Amino acid sequence: MSSSPAAAARQILISLQEVMASRTSAQAKLNKVVEIIGESLSSEVCSIYLVRDGVLELFATRGLKQEAVHVTRMSKGEGLVGLIATNVETLNLDEAASHPDFSYRPETGEDRFHSFAGVPIVRRERALGVLCVQHVEPRKYEEVEIEALQTVAMVLSELIANAELADEGATDMRVQETGANVMNGLQLVMGMARGHVVFHQPRIHIEHTVAEDTEAERQRVISAFGKMREQIDRMTGTAEFGVDGGEHQEVLETYKMFAYDEGWTRRINEAIDSGLTAEAAIERVQQRTRMRMRQIDDPLLQDRMHDLEDLANRLLRIVSGQLGTAAQLGLRQDAILIARNLGPAELLEYDRRRLKGVILEEGSLTAHVTIVARAMGVPVLGRVRDIRHRVNEGDLILMDVGSNVVLIRPTPDMDEAFENRLTINQKRRAEFTAMRDLPSVTQDGARVELMVNAGLRDDAQALDLVGADGIGLFRTEFQFLVSATLPQREKQQRLYKDVLDAAGDRPVIFRTVDIGGDKALPYMRQDEEEEEDNPAMGWRALRLALDRDGLMKAQARALLEAAAGKILHVMFPMVSEPWEYEEARALVEKQRAWLAGQKKKLPVAVRYGAMLEVPALAEVLDLLLPRVDFLSIGTNDLTQFLFAADRSNPRLAERYDWLSIAILRFLDRVIRACEAHGVPVGVCGEMGGRTLEAMALVGLGIRRLSITPASVGPVKAMIRSVDAGALQTEMRALLDSGATDIRGQLTQWAEAQGIELN
Repeated sequence: MSSSPAAAARQILISLQEVMASRTSAQAKLNKVVEIIGESLSSEVCSIYLVRDGVLELFATRGLKQEAVHVTRMSKGEGLVGLIATNVETLNLDEAASHPDFSYRPETGEDRFHSFAGVPIVRRERALGVLCVQHVEPRKYEEVEIEALQTVAMVLSELIANAELADEGATDMRVQETGANVMNGLQLVMGMARGHVVFHQPRIHIEHTVAEDTEAERQRVISAFGKMREQIDRMTGTAEFGVDGGEHQEVLETYKMFAYDEGWTRRINEAIDSGLTAEAAIERVQQRTRMRMRQIDDPLLQDRMHDLEDLANRLLRIVSGQLGTAAQLGLRQDAILIARNLGPAELLEYDRRRLKGVILEEGSLTAHVTIVARAMGVPVLGRVRDIRHRVNEGDLILMDVGSNVVLIRPTPDMDEAFENRLTINQKRRAEFTAMRDLPSVTQDGARVELMVNAGLRDDAQALDLVGADGIGLFRTEFQFLVSATLPQREKQQRLYKDVLDAAGDRPVIFRTVDIGGDKALPYMRQDEEEEEDNPAMGWRALRLALDRDGLMKAQARALLEAAAGKILHVMFPMVSEPWEYEEARALVEKQRAWLAGQKKKLPVAVRYGAMLEVPALAEVLDLLLPRVDFLSIGTNDLTQFLFAADRSNPRLAERYDWLSIAILRFLDRVIRACEAHGVPVGVCGEMGGRTLEAMALVGLGIRRLSITPASVGPVKAMIRSVDAGALQTEMRALLDSGATDIRGQLTQWAEAQGIELN
């Protein structure tokens, strides 16, 4: 085998070209292909399985019994071959039989072979089949051999598709459904929108995979890279969001960095060296990226790879000269954009007057496109599975991100009801805006602070827009999540100072960085690369920060210097025992003393708080409360820990009610303890942003809520319409009675009292 992947693949491709150019049948060509590959890799077995009528069929083999050809069949997902086809991923095993998905087929005579490697034969993002090799000797195939197989599989896909040997699925067919349909997704950027389906980009079909002149192909790629970089530079230089220096600009800078990544350029050139055309080389590297993404559980690293795929699509369109995205073609009417995923620069190209919303099959809260969309004010719903195959270009779509709902091809009645709801929402928003400057006070004079949750520099603008009392939870980790590298202390300091300046005299409670678990950073790994079975209950938040105290020291200094001359509120997340809080507080105080020694200007006061998310902390409140200035209850994590129920699991999401007696009694106990020690206690989390749940919290004695900006208006309207004394009496009666339907009884009580519930 040659020493480089390019040379190895090229050696095989030269032989394959002769086979593909021959006038023999497709079956004869495949028979010859397995011989060439097996001989080149010195592998006793080389087999090709193709998808026919929905199952994988052995089409050609060298080394297995010939009588098994067209006889051995397996379902997608069955055996190692089925696993590769289903997951569109590569397998490389030194002992195939030890894999849990191994399926022995006696008719093939494969029992004497130990090692196994297989790659999917991919066309238009779907597996047409599987190319695999086997060896008697137990060994893993070398990276050079795997890369050669992947390149050959790409060329094979062209041969197989042209000969119509395998099912290609309905990738190019229009959706046959015509009736109304409802789909659900994940809230990314809030809002409602009505528009017609526009697909972000037509699929680029690669006609030729094998290059005749590799140097000419290389020049085509170099030229395309130049044009792409010009586009990115122009786009990042002209993006306007109203506020300079926001996270969206950091996002675009990180995105731009990928466009100039030398490693990416090198991999494409290596693919050309192996004998591929410029288009096939880009697609080959892109396929490898997709396969890596499927093997990565880290959502942040996946987001970065989405940016790379976005750039690859752009490069592919330039080099092929094929039609661009819908943005280049222009939107002719109000549009809802449909895509598997988007990069931030792709979104910026759209006409904001026409673009009403975005629906993604993937996407996450920390994805770069989400941050840019929020800055643009475009509603986004993510994780709407398979929507690209459920809608047609031009279909009418109604999206309500707040309800996690997409209505496809709505009936006239649905459309009218949606328009009415949109009008009512706009009217309600106008009413909430008119209420913006009114105090959040109950009918009997109890003051309830309404603060907002934030995480981005631009979020501070919401304070004036909704009339909030301050920021009750500033998630400092967002800056870490959107950066390609660990943010420098000076950069952190600028962010915190900007937020404090925007807040003016209103308090800002900074939660120290909560990373780890499901918010892992690609540039900061555990010492041992161990995958956590329960990341939400693992090495994250304060636990990680105390272990990696260099990170926390830098953040503490940034916070202290940013708050010079002001009151600084610092809150530590996921405190489980008092010693953790004490250790974190001592770390900040040590930095404060060091800055004082350097004659730096300091905050006039530092107020320390803890988040109660771990139920264990409730058992030691008598030890903790004398040491804290305030306590915040994080209802999102607290709920899942109390019920041992993963809140991201759809089967459990609706099973446990925030108004269950168990949660309310737990909260009541915590609130009573805080009152006894004279420590202010608030709630930050989704529970406080829902009017009925917020009413229950007020009834328990909560006087500070930190919620989303969109929830401030409805919750304030509820507070101004309720009598806190009467509500507390009602809540006490419900808790003492052990009521099983507190939600229903509270709703009836609120309606009888004329309380505004949204």
